[in-house]
This record gives sequence, C-alpha cells and structure tokens, in this order.
Amino acid sequence: MARSGRPRGFDRDAALDTAMHLFWEHGYEGASLLTLRQAMGDISSASFYAAFGSKEALYRETLARYLARHGGIVGALDDATLSPRSRLEQALLASVAVQTDPAHPKGCMMTLSAMVSSEAGAPTRALTRAEREVTRQALQRCIAAGVRTGDLAPATDVAGLTALYDGLVLGVSIQARDGVSAETLRAGIAHAMAAWDMRRTGPAACIG
Repeated sequence: MARSGRPRGFDRDAALDTAMHLFWEHGYEGASLLTLRQAMGDISSASFYAAFGSKEALYRETLARYLARHGGIVGALDDATLSPRSRLEQALLASVAVQTDPAHPKGCMMTLSAMVSSEAGAPTRALTRAEREVTRQALQRCIAAGVRTGDLAPATDVAGLTALYDGLVLGVSIQARDGVSAETLRAGIAHAMAAWDMRRTGPAACIG
C-alpha cells in the first residue's frame, strides 16, 4: 500500500522559508492557499494540513520564524551594555538594514503582512498588533532609561517620544517597500535622533 502524507522530497524548513517570503511580500490574504502549496513544493492539501494544520497556523509559524531571524530591534533596544541613545540609534539602523536587504522582500513582515485584511484575517491582525506592541514597549523602556540615567531631561515626554520613534519604525517599513534607499532612510534616522539630542541634559545636549 502506498504511504500517505508528505510527498517525497518535502523539505519543511525550505517550505517555511518560502511561505514566510510569500506572506511577507503579498500579505496574509494575498498569499492564497493554492499559491502557498504550489510554491512550497506543489504539496497536496492533505500534506499541507498534516504538516502545518491550517493557513493561520502556518502564518503564526512563519511570523515566529521572521521575528527570530529579522526581529532584532527589541533585543537591541534592551541591550544594557550600551547607552540608551546608542541602543535606539543602533536598533533603528539595524531595522533599516533588514528592511532594505535585497535578499528578501522589502519592508517589515510584521507591519505589512496583516494590515489590510477582511474579517477572516482578524486573528492575524491581532497577532501582528501584539508583536508591534512588544516593539513599542521596548522603545518606551529605552527612552525611559534615558530619563532615568540623566541623559534626557526629567520633563521629557516619554510617551510622546515613543510615539515619534514608533512611527518612524512603521514608516521605514512602508518607505522600504516603496523603494526608498537605505542611504536616504539612514539620513532620516540621523534627523530623528536630533529629537533625542534636543532633550539631553548638560554638555551632552550640544552633541549632534
């Protein structure tokens, strides 16, 4: 009797990479189940469901894969070996590097892949919204650390500055997808860091 399940040659790791790039490029709903199955090795429906459970479960797994490989901004923002300002600047520059890398789709999968979807896509929207909140909280911790260490003035509006840099992170994703160059985006970050420097205390306030 012929064995059922995955076809010979099915490589789950390679299939996950393919699915991640499709979701990243086309969004959750833009990547149809048929397109996913064909791109992942022309696997059957039975093999797909046996391996991944559902399209939503596959998306969750690929998003976790994306964050593990390309979502280093939170780790950079929490790096206690650096000053809060350096953490922020390096995290933003690393984000630009990832989002403009020609080796994979441009922009941020977490930002772009589930922003526009029907009611059926609500669970994936909730998932990516929660992950964006993780980044937002890391930005806020970094800015609050700047106040706590005395680099930023005590009266600094932490929530407002967080909103500024969070908006920058989200905006970089859209601009990268639109083809704005890494050089231009890095220049934008240099200008955005001036918002931090304007709120510095003591002699450091004069440093650009």
